[in-house]
Amino acid sequence: MTVLFDPADAYPEVAAVRARLATHDWAGVRALLDGLSPAGRTMVIRHGGSTAGVEPFLREVYDRDPGDGAAAAMLGSCLIDIGWAIRSSARAEYVSSQQFAEFRDWLIKAETVLIEGAARSPRDPAIWAVRLASARGLEVGSAETRRRYDRVKMLDPHNLSAQSQMLQQLCPKWSGSWEQLHPWARDEMLAAPPGAVQGVLVAEAHIEHWLELPVGTDTAYLNGGPVRADLREAAERSVLHPDFGRDFGWVAAASSFAFVFSLINDRRSAAPLFAMLGDRATEYPWQYLGGDTAEHVRNHRRRALAGAAR
Repeated sequence: MTVLFDPADAYPEVAAVRARLATHDWAGVRALLDGLSPAGRTMVIRHGGSTAGVEPFLREVYDRDPGDGAAAAMLGSCLIDIGWAIRSSARAEYVSSQQFAEFRDWLIKAETVLIEGAARSPRDPAIWAVRLASARGLEVGSAETRRRYDRVKMLDPHNLSAQSQMLQQLCPKWSGSWEQLHPWARDEMLAAPPGAVQGVLVAEAHIEHWLELPVGTDTAYLNGGPVRADLREAAERSVLHPDFGRDFGWVAAASSFAFVFSLINDRRSAAPLFAMLGDRATEYPWQYLGGDTAEHVRNHRRRALAGAAR
């Protein structure tokens, strides 16, 4: 079984935007983006900005019309991705001073574009959502990061791209705390309608907490009664709810819950999620297991479905 990690395999809008970017058809990109929900538009802009080799074209579009909020958001996202690729996802102690310097240079370039974009298009939630990624990388502080998040919430209360960035910011590794993170994730879930993807925020908060614990205590943490109850409540309010659909973010939600239910050996809960996903998954959080990410997905999928069949 091939595991499909590319979001274009789940969201045809991502594939369509990439195709238009490849032919330098910005009018076509805008026509597609303008027809999406704010949260969907934000997510597609982020994926569009990660298209290989797209920076020169996006720079040309932005320079031609700095008032184009979509161009500002996508170019800013592209520049952030370039910087983050240089930094890598390694912990800070494993990143060289040269990597940090280049990373910061690219994020400053992104901030320059995004600040201008926000000034010209202050009501564009995608710009503010992308600015959360640069805020974390540049370590601008919790007050400024919260200000940016509040701007997104004012414009689009359930923007999963922004919420995912804020979740990372609230982790201790990015100067937050578990005492801040877990209540925030639950509040965001409860603020969204039943069947919405926001239940995944609770799951990912516990996954991040599990990741930071010493081996031997990490599994015990996830298997603790309160955490298992949190995960079950969040799943039943989102991925296992009858109103859960195929909105932007559904693959990430189902994949993260499949991951965490696999870790606690709850194959009965994981099985319908793997069935829902088919051959799709997201690399996060499966890459936390190390080694061959696709193989981890395949193995846990096989065990869950076999257990459900019995």
